[in-house]
Amino acid sequence: VSDAENWFCECPKLYTGKLCQFATCDENPCGNGATCFPKSRRDAVCLCPYGRSGILCSDAINISQPSFSGTDIFGYTSFLAYSTIPDIMFYYEFRLKFQLANHHSALEDNLIFFTGQKGQGLNGDDFLELGLRNGRVVHSYNLGSGTATIISKPLDLTLNIHVIHLGRYLQKGWLKVDDQKNKTVISPGRLVGLNVFSQFYLGGYREYTPELLPKGSGFKNGFQGCIFDVQVRSSMNQEFKSPGTPEGHPNSGRSVGQCKDSPCSLIKCRNGGKCMESGSTVYCDCLTGWKGAFCTETVSVCEPEHDPPHLCKQGGTCVPLPKGYTCHCPLGTTGTYCEQG
Repeated sequence: VSDAENWFCECPKLYTGKLCQFATCDENPCGNGATCFPKSRRDAVCLCPYGRSGILCSDAINISQPSFSGTDIFGYTSFLAYSTIPDIMFYYEFRLKFQLANHHSALEDNLIFFTGQKGQGLNGDDFLELGLRNGRVVHSYNLGSGTATIISKPLDLTLNIHVIHLGRYLQKGWLKVDDQKNKTVISPGRLVGLNVFSQFYLGGYREYTPELLPKGSGFKNGFQGCIFDVQVRSSMNQEFKSPGTPEGHPNSGRSVGQCKDSPCSLIKCRNGGKCMESGSTVYCDCLTGWKGAFCTETVSVCEPEHDPPHLCKQGGTCVPLPKGYTCHCPLGTTGTYCEQG
């Protein structure tokens, strides 16, 4: 499926991955609505939903300051989704703070928040988003007649926490970052109203890749670090409120941790396996010859993950022996590896 310059595969059942290269989580071990992702033909990783952590997402975690882990090695971003923000057609004002996981992540194309029409069965282009690009904060919006973009000066990376204030009234938008001067922009064309119906996505996007976002956005990764104290209002004489229904509560999320907590501190991978974490999602990356959630199971000489692979040819069945293996040959073949007709 092509989306202008972006493409992605719509996978048949049982397969996942950008190229549909992973056979599925047939006996899905993940609990609590986790996204099951095949780490190999035998092993799954559970990408945990909001409020859950651990290898099988069975541990409840309390999240007051969400931490996002960017795009994981499976191509998914960590995100929170809140209900649609009402009444921001003609006016909106947002305040939030963020803390970067590392300086390098400030230089990537990272999505901080997004709401828009994409994926609602309409061809509209209206969207509003905030992100990071090349060490600068980017506020852009499209009211349907072209994208307006404001780019801050480079962030001062010696600051631990960054403070953002942004808004728009009709066509005029503005952005204030830390102690930098306020910057403004006027959107092109004649339209003055922002029509968005999607949920409000924080830190990333629900779909497999943020490349499915509207063309004007161009953010390729999710945010890496913590985002907190997000507040919004839709008129000047309103109080600021947290997004969500009830207020401050997301509808859903994936791989979101609590700021400053490391899920790997609670998990011991065995046999040289390395603990990998992505927000609240955590798994063991096993050395060759080991598999399983904690790398405690050996890979049999006949399994596809075994290195080197077995040599049975022409449909021969590999059968493990106490030392090595033997090939059971189908009719019409013979030889140690069923290699002869």
